[in-house]
This record gives sequence, structure tokens and C-alpha cells, in this order.
Amino acid sequence: MSQPLAERLRPRTLTDYIGQRHLVGEGAVLRRMIDSGRISSFILWGPPGVGKTTLAQIIAHQLDTPFYTLSAVTSGVKDVRDVIEKAQKGRFFNEASPILFIDEIHRFSKSQQDSLLGAVERGIVTLIGATTENPSFEVIRPLLSRCQLYVLKALEKDDLLQLLHRAITTDIILKERHIDLKETGAMLRYSGGDARKLLNILELVVEAESGDVTITDELVVNRLQQNPLAYDKDGEMHYDIISAFIKSIRGSDPDAALYWLARMIEGGEDPQFIARRLVISASEDIGLANPNALLLANAAFDAVMKIGWPEGRIPLAEATVYLATSPKSNSAYLGVDAALALVRETGNQPVPLPIRNAPTKLMKDLGYHDGYKYPHDFPGHFTEQQYMPDALVGQRIWHAQHSPAEEKLYERMVSYWGKRYEE
Repeated sequence: MSQPLAERLRPRTLTDYIGQRHLVGEGAVLRRMIDSGRISSFILWGPPGVGKTTLAQIIAHQLDTPFYTLSAVTSGVKDVRDVIEKAQKGRFFNEASPILFIDEIHRFSKSQQDSLLGAVERGIVTLIGATTENPSFEVIRPLLSRCQLYVLKALEKDDLLQLLHRAITTDIILKERHIDLKETGAMLRYSGGDARKLLNILELVVEAESGDVTITDELVVNRLQQNPLAYDKDGEMHYDIISAFIKSIRGSDPDAALYWLARMIEGGEDPQFIARRLVISASEDIGLANPNALLLANAAFDAVMKIGWPEGRIPLAEATVYLATSPKSNSAYLGVDAALALVRETGNQPVPLPIRNAPTKLMKDLGYHDGYKYPHDFPGHFTEQQYMPDALVGQRIWHAQHSPAEEKLYERMVSYWGKRYEE
């Protein structure tokens, strides 16, 4: 039985590696590290199928370094210790540290991650972790502080087209089939920037045909509809479905939101992943129109952590329906992005003297805090004074959206600041 196409085409060198030029292109940070012959521990964070495992294997091969692999799904603390012991015994003096690659490191428990700390700190192993989840949520702080974090991006259209061309011209099996890529839109769309998924789709479509193959969008759609599980490892389009879930909540459709929630539950999705997305949705899409949404989403997250499956589906469903049926506002989300853009544009503006902290006599002598008006000393706990840097006085960042709850906040700001908030 032959290997899957994605495995047959796995690159062996950086020259053959597609994408992630910001990390491995000429002069990029990882390329410089590899060329120097010494690498430090790091974590690769990015969506599935963008080359995290492949990159780790290429690095080990190029540095001619022992390479150990653990899967966070199947390995325990004992497996971690066994590998560390093996690495320690097999290492010669002054030789580069063996590489320990841990796939899905976000699934490692705290005790498993703790068992890695000493070995990473002392250089017994160089850790390369791969994760599809934000490491700041899932990787313990001491381990994260000992690793660089590199973010991998979904592959661009040109990267995916290059991969398709390579597959049909160099693969030992496909190059005999005389494949004509007449249309590629459907394959690119279904792949979602995932190289492995793209190659699985190509292989599925080609295997279903006899003789020469002309690939069209219609052919791809028909084949995938007939084989809905064949092109996705878990039978679920992970990122497509979470996108549909969030968009259904944003679009105030509780029926659709519950449907996509059920699809994720049936597909074996990590409940923490779902719960985190609900917290993000409550902040991003509902926000100040109903601040209770964030409280309920957070409570659902806590409940899932405490009770687990299968009962955890109930608080997730409660939060899903509540968020979908809530009024919507993204004014806080737009506000913080506008503030970040302003900071990047204007740089480090000085803090006005009256609102600076003045813990020392020198600071007081320099005028820090001088002239500050304490709002609680004034009627209504408000008095007008300058809080923005001098260069940005009068700059508007937050713009209210007029849902009933947010209207009250807006009216209060107009009563305080007058024309500045009149729109």
C-alpha cells in the first residue's frame, strides 16, 4: 500500500519547503538560526497543514541532530522522561542538543509540561513544539518563557498553486496520470490554506477518475459531496465549522449556531476550544450592547472545565443561544483596534503632567500630578480635564453603536463631554 500523497510530497530540505518566507526565507530569523548550526527551543503556532512538523524534521535533518518525537495525544509523563533520559545518554560532549519535537503541545497537561522544564533549561534537549492553539492559553508560563514563539501563516494562493503543480509533475504516481488543472478555485477554497487538506482533495479526485484527468471546480465539488469525510482527517472541517458557528452567533441565528455546535461536539472537538470562542464572541460581537454576555460565556467556560463531557454540552448550548439572541455591538473591538492604529501612527506620546504618578519628591518637584482634579470631589463624580497627550487632544477613538444598552453610555458621554461626543 503506497503512502498518502501528502506524505510522499513532504519536503526534505528548506529549498523544497513552500510558504513561511517570513521565517525561513533568505535572512529570516529561523533560516539564520539553521544556517548557524545552532538553534534554541521554540514553539510553532499556526493552523493545520502549514508545515509545522515538516519544518521541525527539516531542521533536524539539516543540523544532523538526533530527533525524537512525542505526540501530546498519546504520550504521558513517563514517555517524556524516557526520551529525555535517552537524549542525555546518547549525547556526546560539545555536540548539539538532540531535538525533541512535540506535536499538539497544547494538549500536554501541566505535569507533562513541568517534566520538560529541567531538560530544556539545561540544554539536554532542544524543544520544538507545534500547536494550533494560542500557546499563551495552553503552555505553562515557565516553559513558554524558555522558548521563542514563531507564528506560521495559512498558505497563500500562490503557495498552494505551486504545491499543486509540484504534485502533478513530480509525484511518482500522479505524473503518470496526465492531470490538467483546468480550474483550481474549488480545491483552494475547500483547502482553507491547509496543504495537507489540499493534497488529500487532489488525491481523492484523481483516484475517482480513470485515465487522463481534467480537474474542474464542478468535478471537485461533486467528488467532495459524494465523499464528505474523505478529505478531512477527522471528518470535520475544523476551521470552516468554527467560522460558521461564530458567524451564526454574530448573525443572531440561534438555530444555525446550535447546529454548528452539535457538529463540533459530534466531531470530537475540544470543549475548551469551543468555550474560548464563545468568550471571544461575547467580547467582539456583543460587547457593550449586553455586557452580561461576557459574564455568561465566562461562566460557561468555567462550568465546562469543572464538569467535562457529556454534561458540558449544556452550558455551551446555553451560552450559544444567549449570545446568538443578544443585541450586537462591536464598538469596543473597533475601539481598541483604532487605538492600536493611532499608537503605531503617533508613537510614544508623553503623558500629561497632571495625570502622571508622583511617588517621589523629585517627581512632585517636577510637576508630576500637579493640577490633577480628583473626579469624586465633584458633582456627579466628573469634572472635565485633559487625559489624552497634548498632540492628541480631541481625538475620538470609541464610537458608540446605538443599541438600547449602549445608548445610555453614549448619552452619559455627551452629558460629560458635550460636542466632542455629538455625532
